[in-house]
Amino acid sequence: MTAFGGLRWSGAALAVALGLVAMAPTAHAHPHMYIKSETTILVAGGTVTGFQHRWTFDEFYTAMAIQGLDTDKDGKYSRKELADLAKVNMDGLKEFGYFTFASLGKQKLATEPGKDYWLEHTNGQLSLHFTVMLKSPVLLEAKDFTVGVYDPSYYISFAWASETAIKLADNAPKTCKVTLKAAAGADTDKMDKLGEAFFQQFGGNIGMAMARVAEIKCGVAG
Repeated sequence: MTAFGGLRWSGAALAVALGLVAMAPTAHAHPHMYIKSETTILVAGGTVTGFQHRWTFDEFYTAMAIQGLDTDKDGKYSRKELADLAKVNMDGLKEFGYFTFASLGKQKLATEPGKDYWLEHTNGQLSLHFTVMLKSPVLLEAKDFTVGVYDPSYYISFAWASETAIKLADNAPKTCKVTLKAAAGADTDKMDKLGEAFFQQFGGNIGMAMARVAEIKCGVAG
């Protein structure tokens, strides 16, 4: 039985479960939730301004989270039916910075409250769409700028949905590209091994576990 076993799976329970991540001990035998993430790094005027996320929850978690939300009993979950759940999630995630870690060297960068959020339900899975803006934009060519989306406690297992799941917005200079590296202090080998069995079924990319952060390199052709 997981730590969530006694919860009633309403929208509030989902937010509470997400909130528990940041309070959980740093060592777990296995994660309790699995999320595939896709992130677009937003760009304006030669600066990074924010991040547009799409998080897709695993099917098992989704099945519990949507119980009782099909209010019109048509077998589908509309954006309107999922609106309260989306808000509760965003309210809960705010306290923990939306698990979005943007840094310039050793300095953590402040972000604005999440916005433009909504949930969709497709192919048996929930996906949360939302945007997190930086309080102060950072130059695209800034040295030692990184961004990652992960849970340091590994209560939630994140993985990139594909090798190109974190990318620059279309208006970014073509000479800039995103590369991935291990997050400082992260045991990427351990995280990969712990999530491997699940992601073989869920379709995540084992080699792109979210213990890795993205950095931007500009001035590189191709």
